[in-house]
Amino acid sequence: MSLTRTESPIAIPEGVLLINLGSPESPRTGDVRRYLREFLSDPRVIDIPAVARWLLLNLIILPLRPRKSGAAYQKIWTVRGSPLIQHSVDLAERVAELLNADGGRAGSPRYVVKLAMRYGTPSIAAALKEFRDAGVMRIRVLPLYPQYSTAATASSIARVFEAAAAEWNLPALEIMPPFFDHPGYLDPYASLAAEAMQTAEHQGRYKFDHVLFSFHGIPERHILKGNVHGHCELNDACCARIGPENQYCYRAHCYATARGLAARLKLDPQKWSVSFQSRLGRTPWLKPYTDFELAELPARGVKNLAVFSPAFVADCLETLEELDMAGRETFRAAGGENFFYVPCVNSDPAWARGVVSILGG
Repeated sequence: MSLTRTESPIAIPEGVLLINLGSPESPRTGDVRRYLREFLSDPRVIDIPAVARWLLLNLIILPLRPRKSGAAYQKIWTVRGSPLIQHSVDLAERVAELLNADGGRAGSPRYVVKLAMRYGTPSIAAALKEFRDAGVMRIRVLPLYPQYSTAATASSIARVFEAAAAEWNLPALEIMPPFFDHPGYLDPYASLAAEAMQTAEHQGRYKFDHVLFSFHGIPERHILKGNVHGHCELNDACCARIGPENQYCYRAHCYATARGLAARLKLDPQKWSVSFQSRLGRTPWLKPYTDFELAELPARGVKNLAVFSPAFVADCLETLEELDMAGRETFRAAGGENFFYVPCVNSDPAWARGVVSILGG
């Protein structure tokens, strides 16, 4: 006797996991302290011996920094909470809508899209559990960091593997590469920036003298530790192209992003530059430092400045408070006149479509 299969195939959705860095639950000192403890305890973030990291964190950073950081978070907090979380949630919803625009299969969505934060909530482990509960067996993982860094990209990927390995049944994971030069990121960013800059110039009746691309900084030693081919020189010539020898180089990725945006905006090579912000501690970080540049640009004749922060896809503390507030004050105090911060792509529909293209959709 033979059996004839008559049932319809079961539609199994695929998963998409979008990961951003995270945010405290609130600007309150206790919430900021909990967030910083998790964040700065990561050996990929502060890459020093464990005992030294514990002493630095518990004797120097955590007793002092949470109150100061909480006051900074308070300046940017919205009725919906953290801007980074807000924009990331909205982006995930738009990506899900685009991926499931055809109505799904057999009444179910083709894709289950989840958002997770490397630190704080929603957590990566919680997102993986939701995938499991939804019957998802294949997951595409997209860390929302355009440029590769060990402190953000590698840490997030490692946490995905760690959380997945804790399950009895492991899903098939596909890690999407950094998108520092992907048109899905650069095209919408440049388009949105051009429109915003034109509006600012029209309303203010001036022309921008200069564009500053300010990327989040990392310690120079992070670059050198990842330099497996031993040729890194930490200079512009070394980062002028991406090849096998520097494919993991954060600095090279940053310059590639800046070149891509400058080309799309048709900027004169003499009218844009790159800097690095948010340094912590006394060891050398990537240079030039953004706060130094903002203080020095007016003396070089720059009066009307546009500032981008292309290491972030969503506006956050580093863009809204550090650049648009403190950076603006530094530039004007040094003699600058017009300072315009260009917002991140956030959850703009064009960026959501870009995410789908980066995912291969």
